[in-house]
Amino acid sequence: MASITGVRTTVVVLLVVALAGCSSSSKTSSSANRGAPAGVPGHPPTPTPYGSHGDNRDGFASEVDPANDPQSTFAMDVDTASYGYARNLIKQGQRPVPQDVRPEEFVNAFREDYPQPAGNGFTVSLDGTRLPGTHHAQPSGDVRLLRVGLQTRAEDRTTRPDAALTFVIDVSGSMGDPGKLDMVKGALHTLVDQLRPNDSVAIVTFSDEARVLRPMTRVAQRADLHAAVDRLTIEGSTNLEAGLVEGYRVAREGFRAGLTNRVILLSDGLANVGDTAASPILTQVREAASKQITLLGVGVGNDYGDSLMEQLADQGDGYVVYLSEPAQARKVFVEQLPAALSVRAMDAKVQVTFDPQTVARYRLVGYDDRRIADSSFRNDHVDGGEVGPGHSVTALYTVRLREGARGHVAQAQIRWHDPGTREAHEAGATVTVADLGGSFADAAPRLQVCYAAAWFAEALRHSPYGTEVGLGDLAQIAARAAGRTDDADVADLAEVIRRAAG
Repeated sequence: MASITGVRTTVVVLLVVALAGCSSSSKTSSSANRGAPAGVPGHPPTPTPYGSHGDNRDGFASEVDPANDPQSTFAMDVDTASYGYARNLIKQGQRPVPQDVRPEEFVNAFREDYPQPAGNGFTVSLDGTRLPGTHHAQPSGDVRLLRVGLQTRAEDRTTRPDAALTFVIDVSGSMGDPGKLDMVKGALHTLVDQLRPNDSVAIVTFSDEARVLRPMTRVAQRADLHAAVDRLTIEGSTNLEAGLVEGYRVAREGFRAGLTNRVILLSDGLANVGDTAASPILTQVREAASKQITLLGVGVGNDYGDSLMEQLADQGDGYVVYLSEPAQARKVFVEQLPAALSVRAMDAKVQVTFDPQTVARYRLVGYDDRRIADSSFRNDHVDGGEVGPGHSVTALYTVRLREGARGHVAQAQIRWHDPGTREAHEAGATVTVADLGGSFADAAPRLQVCYAAAWFAEALRHSPYGTEVGLGDLAQIAARAAGRTDDADVADLAEVIRRAAG
């Protein structure tokens, strides 16, 4: 498959760079929502707006005819919280609310092995496979799976730019549930020990109101920062609005030009005082965001406001992850966050153009709230996504081929801005029918993981596409892929699917 390497994409610092996705043997060129008890049908699916792209199938985005609309365009998204939260609930015998299940976040929760670019851009990798024999597409036909993989270059944590991090920590009554605040405190202590002396940390807490627990402080003063973390205690209601407004004020005061400036929100997202919707809150901090202070959201707790946290991240030039276990938190704070503080690309967008001569229909799996108008791809006034060092992002498409199709299937293009110069760059790659012609059994194991994660999400969100394959079959696919990758996270996925199957 053809390949082309580009340059840069970015991100906000959120903690859980469960950033991988589903890997590759590819061709390169890179609510406070409570779970429903297991076995209960749950809530009816929420119709997914699909803009001008295709019809709706039972309220979900359906296949698109490329003769009418050959292009699929979306903003990049490195969130993984949807999978983390669903995993936690299922392990406790519950189910996530269907409208909180976002397939792209399930897919991107797993490590990939896409090649890294030599420079500060992306590699664009395209590959695919036939569907497994256990998958019964509706309607039937020659349907293939296409994977679009995007990868940024990892960064040496010892040579990264210094960082100024403002932690905005929820200490309201809902954070008093066992495991919530204790996990946050443990992770923060670990992070303080991992950061470099020239990095800076501020700590803002919020309950009924916000207060500065520690102003911007160089990490060389570790004892003062550890003492501030020890003083975190539970009190009052959840005025998330006040916390973010104060957090951004502190971040502005401590802004360090040319370095990494982040606001990191740690909360269960159960706002109940002040503005409780994302847009009014972010309107108040938009000026700060325009000064390159990005938002990282870290969600915690069984009762978790997924919708609010996700909207805050999407609209605040950042992303969100979910933590349910102390080991998870330590891994993110120790291994991932310190090495992913800087930005690789800003306003990253993807556009895939399908060839109507070979493709009868196509469908993007997930990214429902990240789709943008095709004409906005090169409109630099339209926001995209931010991506950090070492991030991989995966998008899956089902592609229904025309009878006897041969040759070119699609061209994938990514556009982003260099975070330093704000100059726009692009990179792309193409894929052919032959590239999608291998059997599923012989497909790259991480491509098989992508498929299992995506259709597991389709089943959990009550999508009609989720009935095309059984959960038992998906669990077996994930288990076999776990054996081939020796990846404990994939083995855990297989177990989670088995539990959901009952």
